[in-house]
Amino acid sequence: MPRPRDTAATGESLFADFSSQPLAARMRPRSLDEVVGQEHLLAPGKALREAIERGVPGSMIFWGPPGSGKTTLARLVATTTARAFVPFSAVSEGVPRIREIVAAARARLDSGGPGTILFVDEIHRLNRAQQDSFLPPSEDGTITLIGATTENPSFEINGALLSRTRVFVLEALSPAHIETLIRRALADGERGLGAMALAVDEEAIESIAAEADGDARRALTVLEAAAAHVGTGGRITIEVAREAMQKRFARYDKAGEEHFNLLSAYHKSLRGSDPQGALYWMARMIDGGEDPMTLFRRAIAMAAEDIGLADPNALTIAVAARDAFHMLGPPEGYLPLAEMTIYLATAPKSNSSKEALGAALEAARNTPAAPVPMHIRNAPTGLMKELGYGRGYQYAHDSPDAYLPQEYLPDEMRGTEFYHPGPFGYERRVAERLAWWAKRKRQAEGGGEETGDGGPDSA
Repeated sequence: MPRPRDTAATGESLFADFSSQPLAARMRPRSLDEVVGQEHLLAPGKALREAIERGVPGSMIFWGPPGSGKTTLARLVATTTARAFVPFSAVSEGVPRIREIVAAARARLDSGGPGTILFVDEIHRLNRAQQDSFLPPSEDGTITLIGATTENPSFEINGALLSRTRVFVLEALSPAHIETLIRRALADGERGLGAMALAVDEEAIESIAAEADGDARRALTVLEAAAAHVGTGGRITIEVAREAMQKRFARYDKAGEEHFNLLSAYHKSLRGSDPQGALYWMARMIDGGEDPMTLFRRAIAMAAEDIGLADPNALTIAVAARDAFHMLGPPEGYLPLAEMTIYLATAPKSNSSKEALGAALEAARNTPAAPVPMHIRNAPTGLMKELGYGRGYQYAHDSPDAYLPQEYLPDEMRGTEFYHPGPFGYERRVAERLAWWAKRKRQAEGGGEETGDGGPDSA
């Protein structure tokens, strides 16, 4: 693969000689004022813009989705601060090339030349040793490092490098931003398509902007393809635009941050009782190629964590839906997935089981040596019976209502409550049952008479 050209180091303009470049490359902004979007970083008075305009940008990481302008912004940092711009591909180059770049940057400084912006595209693809190689030259000022990544730097950039850089988050461009770029390209007779005198329907522009998913490069590539299809003086209709777009692929990385973001959105929509949101995020993941078992695993956990005993059927339905998918496979198997999703989203919610588990585990860790009360110990041998194991135990089924008050916790835990039923669904019945048992226990401890009413389930 050819090495990226070090254009600024040879004194050439970063934006010259674009006649043979794709439209997206030709239309790169030539100044900060031409940048569309990223106002949170580049509006007057914002920290990044001020650092660039003062000529002291420092090493940084640009984190954002494809087509949000990471490379363009790195180039603008170089031109605005009068530094050489040296691109480095994390996909095709390695440590020897880094050493070569650093040596050239040091020689440039020694000869009174400009500083160097080392731009590392897809920096998250470098291993730890490769990332570490940037530390000395960036710390001693030989280079200013700018990395670009579509992945969360917290996960993909090692701590030493991350602590020496500022992370700036670029946002996906809005349809309005992309419409602005499309109109600019259509009007620009020097770098854009203005010389072609195209007629472009408004709905075609709107469709391209909406279908680009915030990716300016994709939008301009589609526009260029549509222009080539109709030719000079032609008309780009929505049908032509759709033909140029072909299939719109979902932006979804099953192993990256977006995977966890969408899975989190799905779980939180279920927890928040929003079937519309849950179905949407489910569909996004399925359309993006996610393994349905990932969704089923999260849903089964959610049924226990967020619904619990408010609707005991939720866990049963989640497991049954998973089994149905195994039997049917796609696409029919998506039907039980959708049915399960709707059921879980609309079920009454309770996290009392989760809270009870946490409280019980904490108590167990705080009292690891608490002895089992004698009356509920196992007594398989004569000696153990002689020692009092099992003595005084009352068999619940000896009572007509299958309940006999007795203590089941260690003495030091007596009276502790871990489980508090919620107010919704089936747990209302559980609460009634617990209240009735507690009343019976109080009566027994106080020497009062038992109610003998058969309990809350006797009706």
